[in-house]
Amino acid sequence: REENTKKRCAVLQLFLDTANVEEIKEALTWGVISGVTTNPSLVAKEKREFRVLVKEICDMVPGPVSAEVISLDSKEMIVEARELAKIAPNVVVKIPMCIEGLKAVKVLSKEGVKTNVTLVFSANQGLLAALAGATYVSPFVGRLDDVGNEGMDVVEDLVILIENYNLPTKVIAASIRHPMHVLEAARVSAHVATVPYKVLESMTRHPLTDIGIVRFLDDWAKVQKELIR
Repeated sequence: REENTKKRCAVLQLFLDTANVEEIKEALTWGVISGVTTNPSLVAKEKREFRVLVKEICDMVPGPVSAEVISLDSKEMIVEARELAKIAPNVVVKIPMCIEGLKAVKVLSKEGVKTNVTLVFSANQGLLAALAGATYVSPFVGRLDDVGNEGMDVVEDLVILIENYNLPTKVIAASIRHPMHVLEAARVSAHVATVPYKVLESMTRHPLTDIGIVRFLDDWAKVQKELIR
């Protein structure tokens, strides 16, 4: 475990988990976002044509943008994934973790189509996805926590397995619910944490920071009054 910790030294990347263009625009100005992940639920909230929305997001974001297939048959997944990959060179196709999904990932990876295997809830599932050739695997931390499991343990196990065997797959800590999830993901050397806008925003805040800003401004105002006198 000590050797593995020394080996894992890459910087954690943050992706924004949203399909909202305004949230993406704002977050990009902060200089901390390296990519975006979407899913059918997030896209549905925007009430826009799917491909048009994905293309707009891809044009805005210099890094990976995950867009999910909705088919459940491997052949249909492959056809859908190929079409999604044509939207932009930075599209990463999200494939659900299942046997049909693994079949699709095997074919797509050989074709050079980048994939993100989603709905991963165990290290075994993530390992299978990595062996099939997935570019990313996304263990769902929050949903595991919801049912009484330690979601971050799955992330840690997957990072160790992937690093031990030099697999090219990256681990995305997904289903992030609060800032501590992001910190924990960094502690276990996840390659990526994908976060909702509200979580990203809350990471900037601390009550002592707010108090400190008010105090500095008050002190400055007092000094200015004394100088005027």
